Amino acid sequence: MAAGNSFYIATPIFYVNDVPHIGHAYTEVAADVLARWHRQSGDDTWLLTGTDEHGQKILRTAVANDTTPQAWADKLVNESWLPLLDAINISNDDFIRTTDARHETAVKIFLQKLYDDGFIYSGEYEGYYCVGCEEYKQLDDLVESASGDYAGKLVCKIHSIPIEVLNERNYFFRMSDFQQKLLDLYESRPDFIQPESVRNEIMQFVKSGLKDLSISRSSFDWGIKIPWDDDHVVYVWFEALLNYITAIGYGTDNEQFRRRWPAVQLVGKDIARFHAVIWPAMLMAAELEVPKKVFGHGWLLVGGEKMSKSKLTGIAPKQITDTFGVDAFRYYFMSAISFGSDGSFSWEDLSARYHAELANGFGNLASRVIAMINRYFDGAVPAASGYIAADLAIQATVFDATLQADTAIERFAIHEALASIWAVVEALNGYITVQEPWALSKDDTQRERLGTVLYTTAEGLRALAVLLSPVIPESADKLWAALGATGLGALTEQSIPDAGRWGQLLPGSAVQTIAPLFPRIESPEPGVPAAAAAAAAAAAAAAAAVTA
Repeated sequence: MAAGNSFYIATPIFYVNDVPHIGHAYTEVAADVLARWHRQSGDDTWLLTGTDEHGQKILRTAVANDTTPQAWADKLVNESWLPLLDAINISNDDFIRTTDARHETAVKIFLQKLYDDGFIYSGEYEGYYCVGCEEYKQLDDLVESASGDYAGKLVCKIHSIPIEVLNERNYFFRMSDFQQKLLDLYESRPDFIQPESVRNEIMQFVKSGLKDLSISRSSFDWGIKIPWDDDHVVYVWFEALLNYITAIGYGTDNEQFRRRWPAVQLVGKDIARFHAVIWPAMLMAAELEVPKKVFGHGWLLVGGEKMSKSKLTGIAPKQITDTFGVDAFRYYFMSAISFGSDGSFSWEDLSARYHAELANGFGNLASRVIAMINRYFDGAVPAASGYIAADLAIQATVFDATLQADTAIERFAIHEALASIWAVVEALNGYITVQEPWALSKDDTQRERLGTVLYTTAEGLRALAVLLSPVIPESADKLWAALGATGLGALTEQSIPDAGRWGQLLPGSAVQTIAPLFPRIESPEPGVPAAAAAAAAAAAAAAAAVTA
């Protein structure tokens, strides 16, 4: 990718009404990997995340917990949502809350402009409303419950709870004015909505006809007041979407806004319609640029169902990180699922991949190479001389992997990028098996050859540390230090597109000892589901048998 560009990526801001699960963490990690990659490619990068804190659901939950909505939101943000970012090592540049004064100020500026320009009007609205989604629903969004407490009632397909019929005098956004403009946008910029499956769904939705959007509520007051009518608050989705520009200075800091906007919007596919239809229409009305891209990734499935707290399929990130570690969490979800498609999570798959790919594949490679340099060259990286075909093949693999991974990241194909990088891990392991440095060490006449073999493996690890830094930052940094590569500067200062250039690790660099980057897990900690414990034990036994 070309260096020096602006890369502003934003996650959706998550609704604070419940604690985060691994579905939320999946989105955060994906955005973080893309942001870290672009930072290390020299781009002017900004990663925004945050929380959505207004709306009827927050108000009702706060009342049920005998507190105020602001106190309830503060509690959840401080006890659950901010700690999540630390727990999975997210390098966000900003965290926006829709209760922030900066957000409220900018929302009112935006609304007033649309009102003054004739894009907002007053009218009557009656429709089906799901408080869980904070969204008006069409009939095809609902289903009649067949059993239980709600038998015979219309319920939301997502939350399986009865909808409400609301009749209010509201303010409306003239979204229907933008139907053709949106279709023209989708046609002129085929990559505006990705992946293709989401693009096709959005186009069909818009072609079927757009109605004007109700954007205010008068039946409750937990929200941002309409600037010209204090009896109304802004519809939670309408003002929440504005976070992507309020966080970077819209209406208050024009220089910062011009520097950052437009953004890449990374969202779950279930909310792609808001981001690819309502949001660009709002921006067009305000005479602002639409986003660079809206990427709607797939769902995490557990037992065939979308990750959900309300359906008891939510898994807390801590359940995984406490046993397998943060880097393994990040690696697994970025490699095991084709980014953009739905993916199934299982404890067995997580444990098997941890042991086969991280512990036995990458971690064991790092430990062996550094141990051999310590043993055969007193801890100093040897010089290479007289490269043969096998060595040159490794160099080509590293070069190709760097190029392929960088190209994959441009397409948001994080899983493909990791597959390209893992080709280096596999090539180095195979190279060591064939070259047998332990045998070369027993023959004084093969001293130079031994040096070339170990330099080749160490330099391959140097490239791996750079390429894997966005995905497994803690482990990559440990490897960087152990290789004695700090003389080249901090790992995060290394250019990813330049990672494949051979010969950067300096001969004579002092390697350090390194603890296993991904220790085998013989018996997971208490509290991990029994399936995870059994899977970890079986995978560890299999890995031990392979290396015995």
